[in-house]
Amino acid sequence: MQQHAASFIAHTEAATGSQLPRFIKDEFDAFLECGILAHGFLRLRCGECGHDRLLAFSCKRRGFCPSCGARRMSQTAANLVDHVIPRVPVRQWVLSLPIPLRLLLAARPELVTPVLGVVQRVLERRLLDAAELVAGEGQGGAVTLIQRFGSAANLNVHLHCLVLDGVYRSGADGVPEFIEGAAPTEEGLHELLQTVIARLMKLLTRRGVLLEDDGQSYLAESDTDGEEARTLRPLQAGAVTYRIAFGPAGRKVLTLRGAMRKQPGKSSCRAEDGV
Repeated sequence: MQQHAASFIAHTEAATGSQLPRFIKDEFDAFLECGILAHGFLRLRCGECGHDRLLAFSCKRRGFCPSCGARRMSQTAANLVDHVIPRVPVRQWVLSLPIPLRLLLAARPELVTPVLGVVQRVLERRLLDAAELVAGEGQGGAVTLIQRFGSAANLNVHLHCLVLDGVYRSGADGVPEFIEGAAPTEEGLHELLQTVIARLMKLLTRRGVLLEDDGQSYLAESDTDGEEARTLRPLQAGAVTYRIAFGPAGRKVLTLRGAMRKQPGKSSCRAEDGV
């Protein structure tokens, strides 16, 4: 990263004729200073034995810093388990999108919230039906983590929803009572998916980002992109499809699966999403 960050930024801006957004440059700069004593540190000293040590400042960024990302992930998980999620069954639901919609949500992040709203309403309706309750008689709960990268740091906007596997309703004494839902069947999952797809298509069509013509759906061309958006678009398109945006443009990124040949009689290392 230290060796190629500056040349990557310069090459990208030269190829597109526009400046990269300031937040991208700040992300690179902060990561390259993370954990390096020369950029600031805290000195810790034991009052009893006199031993001391230096602790370098961290970048605390949400981008691609593995150290800060792992620390934030652990802190978030501990807080959810200890202080947020009640001691009831929880089911994880993951919404993975087709590549065109991944690119759309990356370019139009304001659409992520309404997309999430559709998913949560569909899941809540399923749980209310399972408990034989109507809207207003029960209340569910969910925490959603919006993940923007795949395991190979490729652009892949998707949703991890931790949903209480049931609903609460007020008991006769006013104390909330939890009604656990049944596990979804394969047929039920298929119906649920079709409902989510239909409602997302309707949402995106209503917002003008999806067009229908002769029974086919297309993403609408945006004519309001600013200079920064036009610079990011080829980078996002390359990242979401595992392709090199500049240089040998169009070539797929090298992955372990594509780089290593399986030898007869020996197992091979395989990376599903590449590196």
